[in-house]
This record gives sequence, C-alpha cells and structure tokens, in this order.
Amino acid sequence: MPNPPPRLRPALAPDLPEIQAIYAHHVLHGTGSFEEEPPPLEEMARRFAAVTGRRGAWLVAEDETGVLGYAYFSQLRERSAYRFAAEDSVYIRPDAQGRGVGRALLCGLLDTATAGGWRQMVAVIGDAANFGSIRLHAALGFREIGRLEAVGRKFDRWLDCVYMQRALGAGAGELAGGCVCAPRAPA
Repeated sequence: MPNPPPRLRPALAPDLPEIQAIYAHHVLHGTGSFEEEPPPLEEMARRFAAVTGRRGAWLVAEDETGVLGYAYFSQLRERSAYRFAAEDSVYIRPDAQGRGVGRALLCGLLDTATAGGWRQMVAVIGDAANFGSIRLHAALGFREIGRLEAVGRKFDRWLDCVYMQRALGAGAGELAGGCVCAPRAPA
C-alpha cells in the first residue's frame, strides 16, 4: 500500500529537536550542507527565529511518525535590493527519502513565497552530485544558472555548488503597486 501524502504545515518551535536531528544527519553524512559540525539546538532556534522574523517561512512535512522533513526560504542576501529574491533549503529524514516528501515541501515553499510577493527563488545546491535535489528542483521549473567549482571541501573531496533559479508569480514583470503576485498560471 502506498504511503499517504505527508501533511504540510508551518514549522513551530516544538518541531526544532526533530528538525535539528534531520539536519545533523545531513551535516554528518551528506554533502548537501557545507557545514561539518551539526549546529546545536540553540543555534537552530536562532536560525528559525531569524528566518520567520524576516518574511521567510519554515514548513514541515509530518505523518504519524513525526517530522519527515523540513524546508525553508529566506531572502537571498541581506541588502535591500534582494527583497524579492529568496533562497530555499530542503532536508528530508533519511527513512522518508524517495516518498515525495521533498516535492511536497518545495511545492509548499513555492506557493507560500509566491503568495508573499516574492518574485524569484534560488536554490544553492551543495555538491553537483546531489542528483536528487537537482532533479527535484528541475521537475518544479528551476533551471540551472551556474556552478561554482571546487568551492567546498568535505569528506576529503572538492565540492561544487549548483545554482538553480525559478521565477515566481510575474517573475521579472513590473510590480503591481506592491500587491501580492497572483499565482503562476499553469504552462
């Protein structure tokens, strides 16, 4: 019997221990994050507050076993001209990978960002061999816009970063008096 789709909802502070455990696994065993030491729970709480306090969003996917994965977006860079461009991050619990959790989370982020007036979403994917993340983003309309070669070193090998981008709402079109952008029409 196939797994039912995960429930998506905004992340809450009580989710942070599960979020921290998911991220710690990826830091210790994967190359999607260029961190080499898992941040403690207090640091994850600081990051959560920083993102949610500045127009960003954190989502979790859950089922009866708990948090299956999480995703968030925040402003691409701190300077004010970047106020319409966001960067996403998606992390899935190891036993929940390959079940559509990442797709559900990224779709939720794209919908949330579009409704919030964001115009561009960028993915900075650690490790050009992170094929799952690259395929996920491509399937949801992202296109590769560049690579930074050998900018990270982890597990005794050099790692590239893959940059992917997707327009949200009207993308680079004119702003409509500061109104929230309408959802993107299906292609």
